[in-house]
Amino acid sequence: MPAYVEPAPIKDKDNPFESMMSRFDSAAKLLNLDEQTYKVLSAPTKQVTVSLPVKMDNGDVRVFEGHRVIHSNILGPSKGGIRYDMLVNIDEVKALAAWMTWKCAVVDIPYGGGKGGIKCDPTKMSEGEIERLTRAYTLAMLDVFGPDRDIPAPDMGTSGREMAWLMDEYSKAQGITVNAVVTGKPLVLGGSVGRIEATGRGVMVSAFAAMEKLKINPYQATCAVQGFGNVGSISAKLLHERGVKVVAISDISGGYYNEKGIDIEDALAYRDKNRTLAGYPNASTITNEQLLELEVDVLVPAAKEDVITDENAPRLRCKLIVEGANGPTNFTADPILQEKGILAVPDILANAGGVTVSYFEWVQNRMGYRWDLDQVNRQSDQIMKTAFDKVYAASQKYGCSMRIGAYVVAIDKVATTYKLRGVY
Repeated sequence: MPAYVEPAPIKDKDNPFESMMSRFDSAAKLLNLDEQTYKVLSAPTKQVTVSLPVKMDNGDVRVFEGHRVIHSNILGPSKGGIRYDMLVNIDEVKALAAWMTWKCAVVDIPYGGGKGGIKCDPTKMSEGEIERLTRAYTLAMLDVFGPDRDIPAPDMGTSGREMAWLMDEYSKAQGITVNAVVTGKPLVLGGSVGRIEATGRGVMVSAFAAMEKLKINPYQATCAVQGFGNVGSISAKLLHERGVKVVAISDISGGYYNEKGIDIEDALAYRDKNRTLAGYPNASTITNEQLLELEVDVLVPAAKEDVITDENAPRLRCKLIVEGANGPTNFTADPILQEKGILAVPDILANAGGVTVSYFEWVQNRMGYRWDLDQVNRQSDQIMKTAFDKVYAASQKYGCSMRIGAYVVAIDKVATTYKLRGVY
């Protein structure tokens, strides 16, 4: 079994940037990263914070705080989503921007990492207020955004609607239509087919690649999926279609278990009709916490962060974890999973299908040409499989977990590029 590499101590366990840096430090030690390169790769390239005065529907003017962090642009233009949430803060945005750097490097696409956010509650704002806020943010970031500089995308609290407004405002400022300034757009504005399914599809590809390494027969495998939103439901659907028996699913209403397997198409139809899985008749109810501890071959946490901790990790009975959500495994659980021999495919690899197809969208916009779904899926599957093989090989070479192996692959690529480009 690969040895566990102890992460650097964390002063503030609730600080996401420190949590990311502890794993970065573990990989940097394995690579014997020199001090100069370490300093460059651990510090964001640019941090921008803006105040956004927006007229609300009642005539009042509210001032919102917006951020955009460019962690790295060594590999190419920075890439990363924009989230609208009351918990947005600069430490969170810094951590997410760094994760995007490593995620893009792991799947070997020519992007650096960026992230943005506005501290607001979009559920309590009208469509007009959200549009004015989005356009104000775009104008404030005109010197940051650009198809060759920094390319935003949807994230928590945003969607193709906000990306359409962003593209329009940026295009008006440039005097031409610039589709490639943002990804995750509606199809009619240059979005890509396959983008909605891309993250869940990448989870499926990662799961099959891992099952092959562990010699688990997919046609005899069982799976539990926590979270039935975009990523979780599509992961469950694609695994189910390929012969894996999905015995448990869950959403905010709770967990649903059927040892004979759940018909995912039936569950999707029920959710779409009723908005949640509450009352789903073809499975018995369990809690989200119980779902994580089921005896299954594959566990897909695709709901929220920090659901696997040092408290429940000793009780996990799966053989394989494939992280659909960002940060579902707390750093305190990593050594326990290692000790139990559970292979965990980390978030920066498993859910990188989304940014891969975002890259395809940008490429298509730059070409002025559209790919069909088969081409998008075929090429994204190949990228995800190649990335998995590289990370697995690194974990074997360095005797570490897949998580640290993913950081090793990513940091090595960015560091090598940095050294070849030179420094002043």
